[in-house]
This record gives sequence, C-alpha cells and structure tokens, in this order.
Amino acid sequence: MDMFYIGFRDPLFSIIIFFTIIFVITFFSYWWSRYRRKEDNSHLDKFLQQFRTLPTKNELKILISSGELSRKSWMLLAASYSKNGDYEKSIEIYNEILAVTSKEDLYETMFLLGKTYFKAGFLERSHQMFLEILKYNPRTPQALHYLLLVYEYMRDYKAAIDVLEPLDELNEDILLDKAYLSALALLNDNTIGEDEKAQQLLNLYQKSGKLAFMTFEYLFRVNPSLAWENFNFDDAELLTEVLWRMDSKDLNLDIIAKSRYLKELYSARGDVNLSDGSSIFELDVLIGLEGRANATLSFEYVCKKCKGSYPFAFNRCTTCHAIDSAMVEYTLSKDFVKEFSEENNSFQ
Repeated sequence: MDMFYIGFRDPLFSIIIFFTIIFVITFFSYWWSRYRRKEDNSHLDKFLQQFRTLPTKNELKILISSGELSRKSWMLLAASYSKNGDYEKSIEIYNEILAVTSKEDLYETMFLLGKTYFKAGFLERSHQMFLEILKYNPRTPQALHYLLLVYEYMRDYKAAIDVLEPLDELNEDILLDKAYLSALALLNDNTIGEDEKAQQLLNLYQKSGKLAFMTFEYLFRVNPSLAWENFNFDDAELLTEVLWRMDSKDLNLDIIAKSRYLKELYSARGDVNLSDGSSIFELDVLIGLEGRANATLSFEYVCKKCKGSYPFAFNRCTTCHAIDSAMVEYTLSKDFVKEFSEENNSFQ
C-alpha cells in the first residue's frame, strides 16, 4: 500500500495523467467538430437543394417568412440570382422580403428591387418603384439617377432632364448628363430637319467639349463637309471607325494632309499614299500590304470607367452607365466584304 502512494506521488505519474487528459479532450474535441461540420453541411445542402429545383412563389414565401435564414442571407441570394441573369427569381425574393422586412430596411429593398426591374427590362415597374422611394425620401440621389436612366430608356427625355434639377440641388455634377440628354432629345425630334440637327448638335459639342463620338458620327453621316470643317484632330483616334468606314467621295484630302494620324489611316486603307509606315502596328502592316491581301481593321470599344468591352460603339456604358467613356481598340481581321465582292465578280 505504501508503494502505491509513493507511485501516485511520483512526478512522472502526474505528467502521464496530464497528457492523458489532454489527449482525451483533444480527441473528443476533434470528433465533435467533425460532427458539427457534417451537420452544418447537411443543413446547407438541404437548404440549397430547395433552390436547385427553383421553389414556387408560395414555397419561397414560406421559406422567407419562417425565418430560418436572416434577411441579409436572402438579400445576398437575390443579388446572386440577379448577377447570374435570373432576374425573375431575384424579383420574387425581393418581393417576398418586402412583405416581411422592417420599415428601416424597406427602402433599401425597394431600391434593389427597382434596379432588378430595370436590368430585366421592366421599365414601368422600375419607374413606379423609384417614384415610390422618392415620394417618402426625395433626397435619394441613387434613386434619382436610376429614375433618370428609366426615363432615358423610355425615350422620355424631357422627364429625364427634369430629374436633373433635384440632382443639381443635391450638388451632383449634372453638366455632362444635361448635354447628353439634350443631344438625345435633339436627335429624336422628328420636327427638326437633319441640317438643323447637325448645327445644334455641333453647338452642344462645342459648348460642352464632350460627346465627340456622338456628334461626329451623326455629322459625318448627314453632312460630311460640316464635319470636316469643325473636325478636331484630338478626336481622330476615337473616331477611327467612323473615319475608316467613310465613302472615299466624302474625304477631305486637305484636312487629311494636315494630320499624321489621318495620313497613316487613309494610307492603310489605300485611299492615299501619304505615309510609308506607322508606329501603330495594325496601320503599319496594312500600309506595307498595299491592298495585296484581304485585310482590314475590326473595332471594339472599352469603357474607361468599368473596363467593360463591347463590339460596338456606345455613348453611355450599359454596365456602369458612364457617359462619353468609350475608347476604341482595333485589330487586324479578314476583309470578308472585299472577299465576297471578288467572288461575285469572278462569277460574272
């Protein structure tokens, strides 16, 4: 018996007991955490399974009102659907959230619902949603900006210009928006002739110093001589596609001869022989080919603000809604028009 008590008081025995306790605690903690993770994953899979089959409106209403997930989680889910282009499901979720949301979160949900209606193309519903927000919170610049966009897409330019007044009172910069909307209103006014439109549009451009592509794309189309008379060489690169696609009969060789870029551009196209090469690779290649190959320029446009890329020119970015933010990029491509024309000639 005395030997037992001596062993119990042995420091080595105490160390063994200490590490044994640590091992038991660690062992049970490890397996308990695994069990909890498994339960959590099982619950999440069960929840997500409901959305793989896209629940009906009534099922969605029950899920949201049950409170199993927080409002924030539902908002993130709705935003995810919207981002992936499933606007219908996103709209359903936002509508059900509105039915159970508190007053302090009401306008945020209404704003997101209005944005989703706008993205989905339901302009009238979006219009009503933003008007409802502004009815109780008139000093909401985000809602005013989207209301302006809705009017613009509905081609109600007068109403869009009217929205600029409260934005101006909120110290928002409206100068570019005003010039842009005025230009759109002018171009869509069927009571004004082409020549008068061209002159008024040119006045807007000269006053604002913006909207170069919008202005000269129209001028070169309806009145090339007026366009050349007021041409700004600083805008030449932005207008490359417009200049490249012009008819040879509309070229002004005197103005072209004053610009290095224009000389290189039209030497590459084959209209003139005013340049032996270019520091721009694509133009240099075309100048060197001298029309011996079916090659041309293809164009795409990049938004300076959001870096979105589009195969066509734009005056307002469809992603970030920035005005006059396009910059042109071009590459060499096969000239299918020339090839088709040559094939037709060969059959004659």
